[in-house]
Amino acid sequence: MSKKNVYRLVFTIIVIFLILIVYSAFSIWSFSDKVQLVKTDVAVVLGAAAWDDEPSPVLRERVNHSIWLYENGYVDKIIFTGGKGKGDKFAESEVAREYAINNNVNSEDILIETKSKVTEENLRYAYDIATEKNFETFTIISDPLHMKRAILMAKNTGMEAYSSPTQSSVYKTLNSKIPFFFRELFFYIGYIVSLPFR
Repeated sequence: MSKKNVYRLVFTIIVIFLILIVYSAFSIWSFSDKVQLVKTDVAVVLGAAAWDDEPSPVLRERVNHSIWLYENGYVDKIIFTGGKGKGDKFAESEVAREYAINNNVNSEDILIETKSKVTEENLRYAYDIATEKNFETFTIISDPLHMKRAILMAKNTGMEAYSSPTQSSVYKTLNSKIPFFFRELFFYIGYIVSLPFR
């Protein structure tokens, strides 16, 4: 291959990658507003940090949104996800369950998994529970900027999934949104690029 052709190939790859970045950024930002208030079998609340036996503000607002959906008849069951961080006494899902029970969710309507560390595991382990319980439709709950990647992963897991980002996310200001956005952009592109190898 001539040097000229090598330069053309490199230039083409760079352009394609830049297009992927711009398109992904637009998709993540625009999808964050998508709220699908659909009656489903179960809500799946994606994990976030717990502070000892209390949910962090991020986790609390995700759980609060699931409680709202439960109280308003959009879901009958809730699956909380998230395992233990290093040195933690409780899994994220255990803390979320206790918080929900203390806020009038029937304990019989709550299921948890305690092994997951990342979003993809949240969804895979939740799907394992759902399969055992014959749940077929899913409302996915997280923060708005997380939803694009979460829904793509949920559908690739096999779920009939609907997007329901918490409307009380703690990521409200540009100072909090921008770092979260770039983190999501990095992980979303990484996931897209890895798909052919899965």
